[in-house]
Amino acid sequence: MKLVIIDPGSGNLASVLRAFQKVAAEAGITADISVTRDPADILASDRVVLPGQGAFAACRRGLDALPGAVAAIEQRVRGDGVPFLGICVGMQLMASRGLEHGTTPGLDWLPGEVALMDPKDAAGQPLPLPQMGWNGLNFRPGCHKLLEGVTPGDQVYFVHSYAFSAARAEDVIASTDYGEPVTAAIARHNLAGLQFHVEKSGPVGLRILANFLKWVP
Repeated sequence: MKLVIIDPGSGNLASVLRAFQKVAAEAGITADISVTRDPADILASDRVVLPGQGAFAACRRGLDALPGAVAAIEQRVRGDGVPFLGICVGMQLMASRGLEHGTTPGLDWLPGEVALMDPKDAAGQPLPLPQMGWNGLNFRPGCHKLLEGVTPGDQVYFVHSYAFSAARAEDVIASTDYGEPVTAAIARHNLAGLQFHVEKSGPVGLRILANFLKWVP
């Protein structure tokens, strides 16, 4: 298996790389796992991962700045159907558009937009942004292979102020509560995305990454 982690220039990807290497070794999966900015690597991959940190617009600019990368991702993921995982802003880029620092087109793979959250507590007072820290997952057990072995309520690590508002409710496979329901995970066909930092989410995150390595859409 060849898995590529695309580097759009928005943060240190070493923790994502180490997490995938760890779960592959523990699962006995022989895998060539690498961080790349080269479209040739993307076209030769069996699985594609797109992490992202910071602002939607900056991550999109970083991706567009890699000559041939977007076309290679479209070919391998949308054309050939290899499994894709977006992490944090990498998940948000799957939307039609992002509204952070103006309106920026997304990859438009799953219809919806990424907008500023407006969370409030039970008394109607604003909650701080970003949502930063551990929060529980809400989902229907058995809804998706990515969440196999995960229990509703299990905690994962979030850092974000903007959230994916999906046009199709069925694309949302898990949510979390932060003054309001917030999209935590999305999936359709060979596409999947996680709003939380799965690589920083302890054993639960590692289980999800292992599920992605084994996932056959």
